[in-house]
Amino acid sequence: MSKDKRILVTGANGQLGQEIQRVSVAYPKYEFEFLTREMLSIDNDAQIRDKFKKFQPAFCINCAAYTAVDKAETDKDAAHNINANAVSLLAIACKQHGARFIHVSTDYVFDGNATQPYKVNAQVNPQGVYGVTKLEGEKLALSSNPESIIIRTSWVYSEFGKNFVKTMMRLMKEKESLNVVNDQSGSPTYAFDLAEAILEIISSGKWKAGIYQYSNTGIITWYEFAVAIRELINANCTLNPIPTSGYPTPARRPAYSAMDTSLISGTYDIKLKPWKERLSACIDRINATA
Repeated sequence: MSKDKRILVTGANGQLGQEIQRVSVAYPKYEFEFLTREMLSIDNDAQIRDKFKKFQPAFCINCAAYTAVDKAETDKDAAHNINANAVSLLAIACKQHGARFIHVSTDYVFDGNATQPYKVNAQVNPQGVYGVTKLEGEKLALSSNPESIIIRTSWVYSEFGKNFVKTMMRLMKEKESLNVVNDQSGSPTYAFDLAEAILEIISSGKWKAGIYQYSNTGIITWYEFAVAIRELINANCTLNPIPTSGYPTPARRPAYSAMDTSLISGTYDIKLKPWKERLSACIDRINATA
């Protein structure tokens, strides 16, 4: 297969990486190389050079990240190494090999003080180590390789890995009642849909570098998210809405992190899907594979 059809995917065992593997079967004209953390430590420059020399990819999708938001507050060096320094290494490798780079970022680059969806060029002001390191990764990607595409996303869930949906499904079966934060608002993202969007960008034949934002449509609180999950699995668990102050965490979460997604849909004609419809699809899949 020719070099221009080869896609290298890092973080292949994560939620997004596994969803890209699932979506990839619909793109038979491309050859995918899925690299887990064991196959490629993205903070290892020598390993990166070796993989790029071996595979000669036309595209690199970086799904690898340090995502332990609370742990990052005390594990700053590790978070910075993966979310910032390593992103620069990948971006540089892409530039050197003539590969297109797509890097996934987060709503945590914002401070959460907005009252309407953040536009791509809105003021960034991360409130914790995780957000700070992800923002640094964005900057390093674009400074190291101005042709990079950054995609910010939010509240990611899937049938794979650990996430809010799977945790709620489990706890609602185990407990009679749960407390869920009701003063943090944002937009859920089914990782399968994000995976499809990324591959649609690659297969579109056009490439417009810069920062984009992607999520499913609709703005809800975590409590409303939990209520929807309860409805879809027919659980009897009582859900109690609580303020953020009632559930203290080491890292501060944005109180409002909904993002304006019009740029990605307009540029690449990507159809954004309603959050509740996609939540139902994910839960159906989780139940089917249980």
